[in-house]
Amino acid sequence: MAVPALLTDDQRAILALWFEVNASLSAYHKLITSFGHARLAWQAKVEAWRQLGLHHTHLKRHEQPEQTRSSIDTIQKALTEGRYGLLFADQPDYPAQLLEIYDPPPLLFYRGNRLRLQQAQIAIVGSRKPTAHAQKTTFDMAQYLAQAGYIVTSGLAMGVDKRAHSGALSQVESDYQGRTVGVMGTGIDVNYPNHHDRLFDQIVEQGGCIISELLPHTQPHKHTFPRRNRLVAGLSLATIVTEAKVQSGSLITARLTSEQGKQVFAIPSHIDNSNAEGCHHLIREGATLVYHPQQVIEDVNNQLAHVNYTDRSANGADAPAFSVNNARRPSFQPTAEGQAPITSHQSPSNIKPSAIAVPEHLTAVYEQLDWHGQDLDALITATKLAPPQLIGQLMELELLGVIGVQGGRYLRV
Repeated sequence: MAVPALLTDDQRAILALWFEVNASLSAYHKLITSFGHARLAWQAKVEAWRQLGLHHTHLKRHEQPEQTRSSIDTIQKALTEGRYGLLFADQPDYPAQLLEIYDPPPLLFYRGNRLRLQQAQIAIVGSRKPTAHAQKTTFDMAQYLAQAGYIVTSGLAMGVDKRAHSGALSQVESDYQGRTVGVMGTGIDVNYPNHHDRLFDQIVEQGGCIISELLPHTQPHKHTFPRRNRLVAGLSLATIVTEAKVQSGSLITARLTSEQGKQVFAIPSHIDNSNAEGCHHLIREGATLVYHPQQVIEDVNNQLAHVNYTDRSANGADAPAFSVNNARRPSFQPTAEGQAPITSHQSPSNIKPSAIAVPEHLTAVYEQLDWHGQDLDALITATKLAPPQLIGQLMELELLGVIGVQGGRYLRV
């Protein structure tokens, strides 16, 4: 990783806002929309921030500029020492595909080979406690896709995520090593789960990349992982769910993939495998049933004909990502599935929501929802909000755990 130049004044202002709103996307974009520029927003008086209805903790941080400057200086020191890198949304190395999602992060911290972010990616997600068969299938799928030239993207969690990264890292030929991207639900310097330290190191050492939109030192929290899922979906051309329950973060990733106009693939299993009910639900809702990675490649290759992805070589020269017609087709021999254990399962109807206060700026949309569900067109008519604004607020409510989506209809849970 090359030693970066000093942060510019504009970049310091972006970092200052990101620190003072504690990486809140809605607060950050509200400030940029209101003031037009990060430097103007940071220079504004706290009273101007208060009039925007920002959270009191954001206001408190804004009243302590010395603490903000100290944090920026700490980040600059870490950048200079090469502990991690930093990409801003207006830089050419920032992944262009993320700029297409509704709420792209204004910056990304990274470790490893940032050029992986520019290459064609396929996400593989699933259960944190997969069956032995799902672990084997995930590993083999990832290995096959990496050999075919794709980058395998996942969330660095236990279970399926780890097997996906490991499969992509299993290549021994230098041209195919490190073809994986891991998206963190913590700060870039906080490995979670901590017993995955070796996996994190291996990704970086072999030429893969790890990214986080969260500030350094950010610890794991239940709200940071669904947020991470939108980046996994946003970076990728498609998402494969190898095994997941209905109440699973993997299904959030799958839904976000679909909403971004991309294809969702799901691997079927035995009907009595409760660990795979999420995959069966996805297939019923329209996901593509798949049992071989070449099926994924053939479908995704059709997308590549219409998307201008480039694969940057080690010396920085641009070259076509790849074509399935000339990609290698490695062998894929999934093992026979052993008998899957039967486990208890809670359906959406018997999950009890926790008592979570709905933020004031989301109240109007939340009050339009009921327990029967409404589609997006009905909500646009009822709320009179622009579709991007409405979708953003619905995503925030879903991340809070107070609403869900069933059959394309939004409802309270």
